[in-house]
Amino acid sequence: MPGTPLDDRAVREFITQGYTLVQADQPAEFHREVSKKLDATLDAEGNPGNNILPRVPELGAIFDSPSVRGALHSLLGPGYSMHPHRYCHLNRPGSQGQNWHKDDYVYDSNARHHRFRWLMAFYYPQDVDPEMGPTGIMPARQHYNHISDPDPAKASELEQKLCGPAGTVALVNFDVWHRATANTSNRKRHMLKFQFLRMQEPIEPNWQRTDEDWQQVAEDAHPGLSAHIWHWLAGAPATNARSVDDAAALISILQNDDEKQCIDTAYALGHLGDRAVPALIDALRLEALAKAESKQAKAPANVQGGNPADLDTAHALSAIGPAAVPALIEELASADWPLRSAAADILGNLGLESRTATPALNRALTDENRWVRRNAAEALGTISPENEESAALLAKALKDGDERVRRNAALALAKIGPAAASAVSALRASLADENRYTRFNALLALQRIGTPTALDALWNDVHTARWCPITNKETPY
Repeated sequence: MPGTPLDDRAVREFITQGYTLVQADQPAEFHREVSKKLDATLDAEGNPGNNILPRVPELGAIFDSPSVRGALHSLLGPGYSMHPHRYCHLNRPGSQGQNWHKDDYVYDSNARHHRFRWLMAFYYPQDVDPEMGPTGIMPARQHYNHISDPDPAKASELEQKLCGPAGTVALVNFDVWHRATANTSNRKRHMLKFQFLRMQEPIEPNWQRTDEDWQQVAEDAHPGLSAHIWHWLAGAPATNARSVDDAAALISILQNDDEKQCIDTAYALGHLGDRAVPALIDALRLEALAKAESKQAKAPANVQGGNPADLDTAHALSAIGPAAVPALIEELASADWPLRSAAADILGNLGLESRTATPALNRALTDENRWVRRNAAEALGTISPENEESAALLAKALKDGDERVRRNAALALAKIGPAAASAVSALRASLADENRYTRFNALLALQRIGTPTALDALWNDVHTARWCPITNKETPY
């Protein structure tokens, strides 16, 4: 059951500010018990990292409560998945806090799309006030790759401290700039970070929508972008309106360093429709080649390194929609790998609007360049074609020498679901992959495929690898 859906106000807040707050449905005593169990676990054995959920299984009830489940369903649609990466952040009294940063996609180097398909959930099991070192975010800056300074003492942007009573869950755009703030109180602060991802593209509104069209709000810095996301999230991308704007003049703005202008220009170009595509493809070629190396560099916005397809012209082509698909398919055959990589990523970001690109993306799975293969695998998962050739090629990609290709191939098969039944044997072999997240994606794929053979493979792995939440050095059996 989807639970209690968000209303228009909360969805607008998430789109424009990058977060919204939800109160879990459990009573105060429940959260006090969670806090006690967290303290006991951390004191006895240190931070269990990804195993915090099996060690404190009561945390699962938070994300199954009607208010939180309904909010996640509103933003990520039906069948969303909890990612296996999670962490208990303990901020002790006297801490100085962190620098500003963005989380990476757990070592996967995703391009940061405006159409959000991942989010983070921050749960507080105790009352948190501004002195306790709550998580701080930069509201409305989720789409910016640069800020004035990562040092909070030097940064000029607004900081919003996410506070609230025990049971507060902050749902945060995955690309938000955030940090732990200084704890100037005499109380420690727990924050449980979980991640969730969309498993299918939106085809209808999943929240309690009363406003069919986007209603601009006063604090919205990018109304064109916000309207685009609102309509995409409702499963009905806005029709591009013809305009007399000069595409060449707008494209020149994309080449400057002002991120606000670049974002707004991308959506102004989106309104030009197919008339802007040829010039934008030319601009994409120049930008992709010029930034192929720099976009992979480590930075506060991409602490493990970024994706070379994360380009300003890519946002503009995504805003144009289906009219850009034929030209992007042609770029998948470019002699230059940065172009092929960018085209695969944009086609994936277009989702259901680019299903005609499936054969070309299938071919890209065997490209000589790992970024092209990685982005093609992710794109096929987002498009989720019920295509036997796609499933077969993704199954072969599970043996790719690059972990990011294998991980995205497994997740793509999970998103395709029952139509990927031919990949069960390959997925079973992936349960022994050296990367824990590839293994998880293979388990998720077997669950969603759901045939008896798939479920048998799933059960055999769970039976062997089960991590008992009450087994420890004090009670080993």
